[in-house]
Amino acid sequence: MIVAYGVANLLQSVAAARTTVHHTFDPGLLLRLAGHRTYLVGVVCQLGGFLLAFLARRDLPLFLVQSSVAAGLGVTAILGVVVLKWRLPAAEVALLALLFAGISALVLAARPAPSRQLGTGAVLVLLLVLALIAALGFFAVRLHGAPGSVALGSLAGLAFSAAAVAARPLASAPSVEAFARNPLLYLLVAHSVVGQLLLGLAMQRGSTTAAVAAMDAAGAVPAAIVGLLLLNDKIWPGREWLAAVGFLVTLAAVIGLTRYAEPQQHPVARTPGPAMAGVGRSR
Repeated sequence: MIVAYGVANLLQSVAAARTTVHHTFDPGLLLRLAGHRTYLVGVVCQLGGFLLAFLARRDLPLFLVQSSVAAGLGVTAILGVVVLKWRLPAAEVALLALLFAGISALVLAARPAPSRQLGTGAVLVLLLVLALIAALGFFAVRLHGAPGSVALGSLAGLAFSAAAVAARPLASAPSVEAFARNPLLYLLVAHSVVGQLLLGLAMQRGSTTAAVAAMDAAGAVPAAIVGLLLLNDKIWPGREWLAAVGFLVTLAAVIGLTRYAEPQQHPVARTPGPAMAGVGRSR
């Protein structure tokens, strides 16, 4: 799962360096992106990682799964060094070590347990959250530069976080029929599509670092809180401190690594017009 997202991140960062700015909250952007080979290969990797993450959410707490998804950025940095000859500063080595330590702590602290099912009220809240994220995205797309990257990246993270919350109980569906009839399935798809669009728009604002950092921070924290409060996510007794430290260390390392996950090359000139390429990530 971590490797799949890491490869997808690498393709996303390369595409981000070549993208032109799209100025409207237009779902048609995803159709235009589908015409680019690099984007499509990245989507295949994303879907593979998404499937593995979905299966992991059946029994594992969201604070572990979401942190592992975000940790794909560490694989991106390593692949960038090996494949694209990116520089390997000492700070990045330290961040990779912290990332490994943080994920290891979460693995030791996480206690497998089936998810508690969500009631009708919670499903309606997820629907309202989807509408709110889309409405905010309609206005946030008007921002440019780093503020636009942060705003749109944060909204993408919230959408992916909501998708993770929907996926945890959905993964425990007792049959294919129950899976297909569960409204959480359609909320999962809707939140993922909106998140994909928002992240693509965020990457086009000129700051991959700001977009990814905002997305990872906004995506991991809400899902972890909801999982512990509502979805029966468990921590082994006496290891609560280990889970807290591991989560914070992992998140800090991921945000730090966003600096090195950008393509270390000169991006192409950006000119006004419809988007030609972009990035996205299914959570």
